[in-house]
Amino acid sequence: MKKFLFVSSLFLIFTIFTGCSSSSTEESKDKLDSGSIESTAPEHAEDKEMATIDNSSKEEENIEKETPTSSELDDIKNERMVIYTADLSILVSSYDHTLTFIENEVISHSGYIVESNSYSIDEGESVEGTITVRIPQEKFHEFLQSVEKGSTKIINKSIVGQDVTEEFVDLESRLKSKQVVEKRLVDFMEKAEKTEDLLKISTDLATVQEEIEQIKGRMNYLTNKVNLATVSIHVSENKVNIPALDNKDLNTWEKTGKQFMESVNFLLNFVSALIIFIIGSLPVLLVLGGFVIVTLITMKKRRKAKELKPPKPNDE
Repeated sequence: MKKFLFVSSLFLIFTIFTGCSSSSTEESKDKLDSGSIESTAPEHAEDKEMATIDNSSKEEENIEKETPTSSELDDIKNERMVIYTADLSILVSSYDHTLTFIENEVISHSGYIVESNSYSIDEGESVEGTITVRIPQEKFHEFLQSVEKGSTKIINKSIVGQDVTEEFVDLESRLKSKQVVEKRLVDFMEKAEKTEDLLKISTDLATVQEEIEQIKGRMNYLTNKVNLATVSIHVSENKVNIPALDNKDLNTWEKTGKQFMESVNFLLNFVSALIIFIIGSLPVLLVLGGFVIVTLITMKKRRKAKELKPPKPNDE
């Protein structure tokens, strides 16, 4: 019994000693590992910083993939961004009067003229032209109605609306993400110490800022197109010219003298052409005349010989 108790006590003491030694070994290993990490941390701090810069583009992509909130969707549904463009062809009785009328309407509707040109047709009998104007969207339909009332006839009318709401929302989302990246790059530049790191960060920052300016420019362009509608008006003048009685168009004596001189000139031209023909064809005429004379003489001699020849006696 005493042996059993002795052996059990020895086994218990050995177990306790082994556990203490293993725990001390693990603590020493943990201290060594933590020491190695702390010693290597300063060496890789800048590498971690550059890795963070590289990961900024990935975070930017994740931000771009974010969808608008419910409140933003409600605002989009309530206020759509639509670019309106209208083409109008009208027929008027006076081009100058209509052009002045349109210019006054543009001013009264807080718009401005972009382009205006005119040209004559039908040998200057009438005038046509095209005028392009920009009108605030809230006064767009009112302006069209006033122009239609001031015309004689509407030849053609077309209105086109281009919804750019989704494009504008996408640009806003991209702009926010680019601005976040810009701010992060500025912070990295302030903390960077190596020249290589500063050059890389400044290059990335310049690229991001250029993209931001491009996005802002596109947003400003869409906003301007939405706020001001474009209207192109083609104006045709329907002018009827009634000829008046004008004695100047008669000119009886002048026309008589003109006709007489034309007749004299015709006779002179005919005589001149005849003389030229005779003189120019004289050799041929002489040959033909000699041949004709010889033929006539020969025929005359034969006729005389036949007349002088005595008649033959009748056979009985």
